[in-house]
Amino acid sequence: MAEALRVGIAGLGTVGAAVARVLRDKAAELTRQCGRDIVVSAVSARDPKRDRGVDVSAAKWFDDPVKMAQSAEIDVFIELIGGDEGPARLSVKAALEAGRHVVTANKALLAKHGVALAEIAEKKGVLLNYEAAVAGGIPVIKTMREAMAGNSVTRVFGILNGTCNYILTRMEAEGISFDACLKDAQRLGYAEADPTFDIEGHDTAHKLSILTSLAFGTKIAANDIYMEGISNITQADIRAAGDLGYRIKLLGVAQRTDSGIEQRVHPTMVPTASVIAQVHGVTNAVAIETDILGELLLSGPGAGGNATASAVIGDIADIAKSRPGFQHGPVFGLPAKELRPYKKAQMRSHAGGYFIRLTVHDRIGVFAAIAKRMADNDISLESIVQHAVNGEAAAQKTVILVTHETTEAAVRKAVDGITKDGHLTDKPQVIRIERAG
Repeated sequence: MAEALRVGIAGLGTVGAAVARVLRDKAAELTRQCGRDIVVSAVSARDPKRDRGVDVSAAKWFDDPVKMAQSAEIDVFIELIGGDEGPARLSVKAALEAGRHVVTANKALLAKHGVALAEIAEKKGVLLNYEAAVAGGIPVIKTMREAMAGNSVTRVFGILNGTCNYILTRMEAEGISFDACLKDAQRLGYAEADPTFDIEGHDTAHKLSILTSLAFGTKIAANDIYMEGISNITQADIRAAGDLGYRIKLLGVAQRTDSGIEQRVHPTMVPTASVIAQVHGVTNAVAIETDILGELLLSGPGAGGNATASAVIGDIADIAKSRPGFQHGPVFGLPAKELRPYKKAQMRSHAGGYFIRLTVHDRIGVFAAIAKRMADNDISLESIVQHAVNGEAAAQKTVILVTHETTEAAVRKAVDGITKDGHLTDKPQVIRIERAG
């Protein structure tokens, strides 16, 4: 049997403790599967005295994760610290430069420094594995990096944040407000005390940028993503979507166009009969559209200690199964130096159209003024209806518009015009509609 694979875990929070626990509890099974023992030989965290529910006393303790990354005590460095700078970046860089394999769950780090780190890994001939960084326990990275040879990806999209999906699911099922759902999500541990990173789309954007690089062979461009969160979704939107045969989901979408790559994160109305609409609660789902395979949908637990730990363990096992002299594949599907510069796509019409909700003064001429603003911007309307809402003031009404294919710019310009006309009593709502998916 080959020598034991020695791993060092940096970060012993929920995920780190779960990884240590699984490596202990499943030791015999992992040895049979990998052909060698996997042992935790070193750990690093902020507080050596904290009870984490797993005994790591046999491992060497390091106060400094960078020192552990450089140590001869380990073969693999497991980064579960978090953050795109500081100890996380310094320790991963140090481990790669020291010729250590790295496993990370850090999407923010990869979104900002992934290409540079990949160059180091490929130069040193070591692995940089990151299955846990995107969609938790769903093996989407392995699928895209290893199992789809010969396929050309045209679009990748999905539900990539469990917190947002949990909130939207409960808003629809129970008819409660966004704020009430968020408070419950925080109480249950699905949302952070400061939930901004999740609910405003940043977490989804980081994950999407990694999938975009894998799908289209481009450098990661997390700063070139159109981003909109779910904090402005109301019960009026949820009800109107249901009446129209749709369900609201926060989607991350990346697709190839004639002019470049389009990346966007925003609330989207999807048909209630579609597969993506059936993904509820904290579950994640990723759809990949290709020329050979067609559409592949992967769905499963997107967050939590066990789901993330499962992905980390899978990455460790892949390293344990590799042997000296084995040529590892590129980190992002293509060699890092061959990744093309990201070219942002030009604005184009959105085939699914848009849902527009306007709360307006109940007076003569409002409908005509709204229709004129739409016509002035070459927007064709599929429907325009007054949507009654229980408890709505008699002096105001809700108007729901559904457009045919048009551009984001045209819709925003029309809505801005309606706002300037003084017809609105509340902020307008604009949501893209996906006819399929």
